[in-house]
Amino acid sequence: MKKNLTQAYRDVRQYTEQLCKPLNVEDYVPQAVDYASPPKWHLAHVTWFFETMILQKHLEGYEVFNESFNFLFNSYYQTIGKRAMRAERGVMTRPTVGEVYQYRQHVDVYMAELLAGEVSQELEDLVVLGLNHEQQHQELLITDLKYVLALNPMAPVYRKDSNLVADHNADSEFEWLSFGQGVHSVGYQGNGFCFDNEQSVHNTYIQSFEISTSLVTNGEYLAFMKAGGYENFNHWLDEGWAWVNKFEVKSPLYWQEVDGEWFYYTLAGLQPVDPDAILSHVSFYEANAFAQWKGCRLPTEFEWEVAAPGLDWGKRWEWTSSAYLPYPNFAISEGAVGEYNGKFMVNQMVLRGASVATSEGHSRLSYRNFFHPYFQWQFSGIRLAK
Repeated sequence: MKKNLTQAYRDVRQYTEQLCKPLNVEDYVPQAVDYASPPKWHLAHVTWFFETMILQKHLEGYEVFNESFNFLFNSYYQTIGKRAMRAERGVMTRPTVGEVYQYRQHVDVYMAELLAGEVSQELEDLVVLGLNHEQQHQELLITDLKYVLALNPMAPVYRKDSNLVADHNADSEFEWLSFGQGVHSVGYQGNGFCFDNEQSVHNTYIQSFEISTSLVTNGEYLAFMKAGGYENFNHWLDEGWAWVNKFEVKSPLYWQEVDGEWFYYTLAGLQPVDPDAILSHVSFYEANAFAQWKGCRLPTEFEWEVAAPGLDWGKRWEWTSSAYLPYPNFAISEGAVGEYNGKFMVNQMVLRGASVATSEGHSRLSYRNFFHPYFQWQFSGIRLAK
């Protein structure tokens, strides 16, 4: 296992840096909104996790790379101490990008030394958690970078082959899958890694339901827009209607109308909206309103988990109608690791599946992603149920 763990560590760390290769040094720093962090911060924060959570506790004699980095690159771990304001990550021109890469190299050297010795189960579990944490930030790096680049009127190209929203449903025919009522077991049931919010396995009663085999396409959503979907309060939850009006939302994120035609910003530049491609970058409010307009609804997270083995999933995070809440017997771990998921179980909605930006091997049927209902910047889409 040690060899596999060492290789897994190298692979994950290298992939993060591979994602940054198309960037210019100027791209590493800007932060457009408080929830979208700069690439430089992501690179440093995931490194801070290994240094703070693992090296300082498990490698005797380890000396931190820079004492100030604990303040600069701690995200939300109050157990560990004070931290910089989240909204001010983009004003940190120092340390430089070069120094952050030196920090990564420093930590990688000592992690290799640590993993070359005796690896306890506790240490292995922490390293695997750290790798999954970095994979989460790999996806956030992509989504956050897209948000910043989209604000540039030049519509810059990250990579010509990185449209990421050009994929279509595997089956062009729209179908419903039917499931009878009954008791189903949900939650993580494997022997490998999972996050604590996927535990524990428990039974839940589900009424009979139907779920679409296809995700909603751009063309289907355009029909909602042309039918006045954003102007009719009857389709919207009250909070959603207030959000639409306050921020004058008229379309999914990154869409813009030019001379009567719709375009969207992609990481491959500005491109015409493909009506047959799968919809992306919609909020829970929009997803729910579209479902109402169609005379349908969003699936619960448990319906999704029961149906997922028969679905083509993993292209978009799929909004569910389930609030992000703890499972029965959920227990928060001791120390800083316990701050990872439990304290966020309020005012957020669950998304299931994965997306085109999700790192390889970082998805499961039981994976529970969660965001506030107004967020659009993730690669989020819609699957209907009834």
